[in-house]
Amino acid sequence: MNPVFSAARSPRSRRSILATTVLALAGMTLGALPAGAQDASKKQLIIGGTAGSNIDQLQYGIVPILQKKGYKVKLVEFNDYVQPNLALADGSLDANFFQHEVYFNQFKGDRKLDLTALVQGPIAPMGVYSKQRKTLAELKEGDRIALPNDPSNLARGILLLQQAGLVKLKEGVNPLRVSELDLAWNPKKIKLVPLDAAHLPRALDDAQYAIINGNFAISSGLKLLDSVLLEKTPEHYLNIVAVKTKDKDSQWAKDLAEAYRSADFKSVVDRKFAGYAKPAFLQ
Repeated sequence: MNPVFSAARSPRSRRSILATTVLALAGMTLGALPAGAQDASKKQLIIGGTAGSNIDQLQYGIVPILQKKGYKVKLVEFNDYVQPNLALADGSLDANFFQHEVYFNQFKGDRKLDLTALVQGPIAPMGVYSKQRKTLAELKEGDRIALPNDPSNLARGILLLQQAGLVKLKEGVNPLRVSELDLAWNPKKIKLVPLDAAHLPRALDDAQYAIINGNFAISSGLKLLDSVLLEKTPEHYLNIVAVKTKDKDSQWAKDLAEAYRSADFKSVVDRKFAGYAKPAFLQ
């Protein structure tokens, strides 16, 4: 049976449906059991992930491991970076896997969400892609470069351009929160175009280059090796599994974290997700 649950297009209706599902499952399986018994008996999980490599890692790597432990798992696919955390916070999801720690800490702080990072996992590296240029050496004065508009990934994209020697940041700026306003040196007069991360693959038709998060690049049909520059991903940009803080010590959360650290998951990552940045325990 395919474990993937296809969510509705409307985020509001999707979250409502999922919340109803969670409540129904809770009513059927938990009843009036004490908290400890409820924790031990929870065997139905709903996990969210973004389109592309993140949902694929869950489907091919994590779900089979949890099924062997007796869990029934539904996956919910999202196409943005906002709804998965809101759905987790309101109880529509038990966990999600789509974001790096920098974005997670910023988002939960801004929205005052009581969420916790459970375990790290692989991430497809961010890359610079182009349909109009074969290399970054072909970049011309005034070229447009589209990049993610959420603050943490915007900073990540600008740092990638700095590593390529195309721009320099002002002294003393926070490298995790920089924006296009923090450039001290931009000799090619590059025009940075911040866009929603999910829309960046389509921006390749208009911009000369686009800096695209790996999961959205893959879900659009791009390959990591298609990039003209691929990120060497720092550890703080690895993906994390997020759960509600109250659930972090539950048995199901421990089993989920154990699945990510398992030899079976490492084998799937090595076979299906070659080239991904990985935590030390999956090296």
